Amino acid sequence: MTTLATVGRVTAVLLTAFFFGLTFEGLGRKITARIQKRYGPPWYQNFIDVFKTLTKHGWTHGWIFDFGVLMALGGVIATLSFVPLGNLVAFPGLDNFFVIAYLFTVGALGMAMGMVGTGNPWASIGVARALTLMLGYEVPYLIVITTLLFYHKTGNISNIIMAQAQSGQWNIVKFPIGALVALISLQGMLGKEPFEAPIAPAEIASGPMVELSAKYMGLLILMNTFMEFIEISLFVNFFLGGGTYFVFLLKYFLVWIFAVMVSAVLPRFRIEQAVAFYWTVPILLAFVQAFFVVNGWVF
Repeated sequence: MTTLATVGRVTAVLLTAFFFGLTFEGLGRKITARIQKRYGPPWYQNFIDVFKTLTKHGWTHGWIFDFGVLMALGGVIATLSFVPLGNLVAFPGLDNFFVIAYLFTVGALGMAMGMVGTGNPWASIGVARALTLMLGYEVPYLIVITTLLFYHKTGNISNIIMAQAQSGQWNIVKFPIGALVALISLQGMLGKEPFEAPIAPAEIASGPMVELSAKYMGLLILMNTFMEFIEISLFVNFFLGGGTYFVFLLKYFLVWIFAVMVSAVLPRFRIEQAVAFYWTVPILLAFVQAFFVVNGWVF
């Protein structure tokens, strides 16, 4: 029964990420269109794209490409299985930030390996930009999260959610500077403007995705949706107190729409500008927040 219950919870997590992830992305496309004075596609367009591409026979670029795509999607699915969605936890007690951070690298490395394996120079440029941008946003983000874990004396995400509920105060109130840094870093993780340099459709033809078609494109759409779900879920759990299942989804949707609206009105940084930005303002703010917490100056 324990095994069946675990399988059921993992399935519920994956179905939630699939259905609500694609739905929220569709709504985000609609909102972006409205901001830019366009009509936009229907909210269910992403479902059509996924199911259509998965039924097509794609062009492969060798076993490294195939393995990289499967490794990317498999790594992200494994990571998502350990992320709490409010009070829906697939592996109670194992939803540890360090486990999630470790597994998350598998998907990123798979993506890099598969896309470089295509041999297309645009893909290689896009991967190089993505890895460079990671050096920018991950440093301030990890400083803030490490500070958060130091304050709560645990890496277990459910315990951090519970601590926020017991204190009656979300971490976004206790650590406002850290929450701001995490939100700025989240924009880079999502690949949204002004940190869209790794994709840059008008410049490098969507970078890593330039050689993707048919079922490969469908698998990478799912991978991207699951990655977004992981990244935003971590922000909601760490700074907005998680919550029950539907409260969690509401908070998720609000964070996602905020990121979409910011993306819709900002231009794109060049890659060197993006890294220089992350290593100045956000990293200084992250150290300020860490200094406050170490000295016990918490709201």
